[in-house]
Amino acid sequence: MADNGDKTHFGYKTVEADKKAEMVADVFHSVASKYDLMNDLMSFGVHRYWKRFTIECAAARPGMKVLDLAGGTGDLTKKFSQLVGEKGEVVLADINDSMLKVGRAKLQDQGVVGNVNYVQANAEALPFPDNHFDIITIAFGLRNVTEKEKALASMNRVLKPGGKLLVLEFSKPLSPMMQKAYDFYSFQVIPKMGSMVAGDAESYQYLSESIRMHPDQETLKQMMLNAGFDQADYVNMTNGVVALHRGYKF
Repeated sequence: MADNGDKTHFGYKTVEADKKAEMVADVFHSVASKYDLMNDLMSFGVHRYWKRFTIECAAARPGMKVLDLAGGTGDLTKKFSQLVGEKGEVVLADINDSMLKVGRAKLQDQGVVGNVNYVQANAEALPFPDNHFDIITIAFGLRNVTEKEKALASMNRVLKPGGKLLVLEFSKPLSPMMQKAYDFYSFQVIPKMGSMVAGDAESYQYLSESIRMHPDQETLKQMMLNAGFDQADYVNMTNGVVALHRGYKF
């Protein structure tokens, strides 16, 4: 959320709000080529479980239209493409063209073609008609958005009545012991891992900081209701390290 109309957070730094998108873009240009590998290493592969649970909660059916927002390298898009079938449609949207190119190349190499479209889009101003999608997912992307309330309202606008939004994001651990262990891992281990594997410690330092600046579970739930969703809830995973928020439009 922007402060004083023109300031916002970039990790722990305060920056001009209109500069944040460009700074986040630089991070993801830097990490795009090693994104999948680093996700596996940083989460010990557990991110696959978090995403699988998200897909199960989405309950996509043949013929549905799905928006995988901040879809990155396409993990969710691939599964949704199978679930919605030939008559359905999946849009993989990302603000970052480097991530979009990596995702498109990866999915096409895996034979995921036909019902998937790729769109470079800003979550705060989605270029889609009102009431268009049955399901919207955004996995590990909302914390990088400058104006989160604006993005949530934009998602609500393009979601069909009866549709659901699923926000998978890092959140606040439930126990103090987990919080301490998580802090140590995030700030002492992950940047070093980023330096060794991706040649970029600074971007992974930002990603760890951005998690701490993201709203906690109850705050994000209220933000979804404020953005126009008729109902919202969440499920904690891995002791609250990650939470899946679900927003419903009636």
